Formats: sequence, C-alpha cells, structure tokens
Amino acid sequence: MPEPTTDRTARIQVSSLDRPSPDNVTMQARVLDGPRSWHALVVLTVALLGVGVLMVASASMSVDATSVWSGRGLKQLAFAAAGAIAFGVASLIPARLLVGHGGGVRSIPFLAVVLASIACLAVLIPGIGTEVNGASRWLRFGPIQIQPSELAKWAAVLWIAAWLARPGVDLSRFFKGFCVTCLPIGILCLLVVIEDFGTAALIGLVATLMLVVGGAKLWHLLVTLPPALLAAWYFVAGTPYRMVRLTSFLDPWADAQGSGYHMVQSLLSFASGGLTGRGLGSGIQKLGYLPEDTTDFVFAVIAEELGLAGCALVVFMFIGIAMLAFRATRRASLDPAIRLLAFGIGITISLQAVVNIAVATVSMPTKGMSLPLISAGGSGMIVTCIMLGLLAGILRQSRTP
Repeated sequence: MPEPTTDRTARIQVSSLDRPSPDNVTMQARVLDGPRSWHALVVLTVALLGVGVLMVASASMSVDATSVWSGRGLKQLAFAAAGAIAFGVASLIPARLLVGHGGGVRSIPFLAVVLASIACLAVLIPGIGTEVNGASRWLRFGPIQIQPSELAKWAAVLWIAAWLARPGVDLSRFFKGFCVTCLPIGILCLLVVIEDFGTAALIGLVATLMLVVGGAKLWHLLVTLPPALLAAWYFVAGTPYRMVRLTSFLDPWADAQGSGYHMVQSLLSFASGGLTGRGLGSGIQKLGYLPEDTTDFVFAVIAEELGLAGCALVVFMFIGIAMLAFRATRRASLDPAIRLLAFGIGITISLQAVVNIAVATVSMPTKGMSLPLISAGGSGMIVTCIMLGLLAGILRQSRTP
C-alpha cells in the first residue's frame, strides 16, 4: 500500500511535471537508476568549465599573443578549479537538508533570502558597493568580489522549492497562499532591479515557472502580470541607458559607432566565424573591437573562433543539463521539494544561457548577464557550480527506486 500523503504533496504530484504512466515510470527508472545521469552532469559541467577557461584565455590574448595565461586567463583557471571543487562538495550534501524542512524563518532557504536581501541593499549604499562600468553591483572583501544578485537568484530558487512543500501552504488561496509566497520574491526583485534589470527579470520569470509547476492557479498569475509589467516598464523608461539599449536594439546600424556598437561588433564576430571558425586563438574582434568579450559577449568569441559548430556544441551541452534536471523533476520517488529544486536549477541555468546567447546574436536588447560556467567571473560561477552539485546529488539519489 502506498504511504499517505499530505494535501500539499498531492497537489505538487499532480502538477504538469508529474503525471507518469506505468510505462513512463519504468522507462525513467531504467534511465535514472543507472550511474549515467549524474555522471553525464559531471562531464557536462567540467566540459563547460573547460570551454570557459579556454575562451576567456583566448579573449584575453594581446596582439603579440604574450598574455594568454596571465591576468584573466589564470584567474578563470583558478575560479574553474574552485568551482569544480565546490561542485564535488555540494554533490555530497543531501538536498533534503536544504529544502526538506520547509521555508520557515529558521530554515536555510529563508536565511539565504534574508542574507541576499541585505547584500543587495548594501550594494546601494555609497562607499560599500563597488562600481564597475557605471553599475554598482558588487561587494568587495579584500581581493574577493561578490555579486549579490547572483546570491539572490539562487536564494529565490531554494526558498520557493522549500516553501511550496511546507505543510499548510495553500497556493489555491490568493492572499494567504499565493501572495505570501510571492512577497519575498518581490522584495528580492525590487532590490536587484535597481542596478541589474536582467537578473531581476530572470528571478521573476523563474519564480513564475516554479509557481506554475507547484500548482498556482492561472488567474492568480494573470492578476499579478499587469503590475509586474508596469513595474518593469517604469524601471526601463525611468533609466536613460536602458531606454537607449532598447531603442538601439531596434536598429543597431543607426548608431554603429555609439549605442549600437556592441551589437554590430557581435554580429561581425558571427559573420567572420562562419561554419568552422577562424581557429582557437585566431579571432580578430577580441583585439579591441568587441566590448566585454570575456563576459557578456563571450559567445560571440566562440562563434568567431570555433564557428557554428562550436556554438552548437555549447548549446547542446546546456540542453543536456536542462534535460538531466527535468528528468529528476519527474522522478516520483523524490520528495516534492527536491523535485521542485531540480526544476528550479535546470530552468535558471537554461534561461540565463538563452538570454546571454540571445544578446550575443542580437535577438534581444543588451543585458549584463553572463553565460553560465563560461563567462569570466568568480562568485557567480562558484555558486552555479554549487547548485549543479546539488543537482548531481539529486540525480544520484534518484537511482534508488
């Protein structure tokens, strides 16, 4: 006889992620009970870290090719090594310890939301936040620089996964269920959007998708959509440089040496790369033409040096991570909170990669959002590796019928 479940568990189990037929359950068990799923995640994570080290080192190359492994190249190698270690350690941590006890005020997810909110608020205080390229998004602790919006992004995923599985939480009730759930996420978004509109939008979209999967009613989401869109337009229209990005996106060539410069140079990288690319290290655009070539537009460097084939390989690796995460969400033997956490990890990394690639291909306005595991960075990469390590642990746990 199956064990009795709470009403909340039952609601999550009948969501769009979990309507398995007996044949599907058998097929999923064959795939997930073997070692290949979490082993595949390890391979994909290490491969993307390796691509990041190579491309950041290449993008940092000077004209005389003497600085490949100095500066950013060596820093990226060190961060990738630290991320790999963090991935391994996190894979040993049971996800139940993080989200298995609900999202109460004493839980780890709630404390993560509080700490992320404090960090995002501290960035806005003059003298505390560190300004780079006109934006104050970082906190500096000696040689270490932390981006609080990265912490906020993952704190939101942890908290929603834990909170929705908490006994007594009823998303079918608008004020006492849905609104209470959205309140901390709204606070995080408001603190992040002041300096980082892209990450705030990502947090809101991921939260919405997790709420849908968790059983939120469609009309609840539709009611909150107009205020969210109005707030987004206010923060875009009220900030001159964001409006310039929006208008220049409509016609980058109208001001190719000004507001459209990033987009034009990125398109030239894709055009010069062709199908097979110029060869690793042989790109031209990175030599002073393409701005932010190690961060926001690193995918354009991949396109120029490795061509369409290299771009497709990177895209397929991100698709592989998404597929592994979504497989874990359909594993009926896992707790609802753990399955929702796996979904949140997969959808966050997938959407962030989609946004970065869309910006590089000029499919959407310019956003300061990195390509996960590949763009130059420290705190964001390591936190992402930690979350992927948790996903690896979930996949390993899902081997047990």
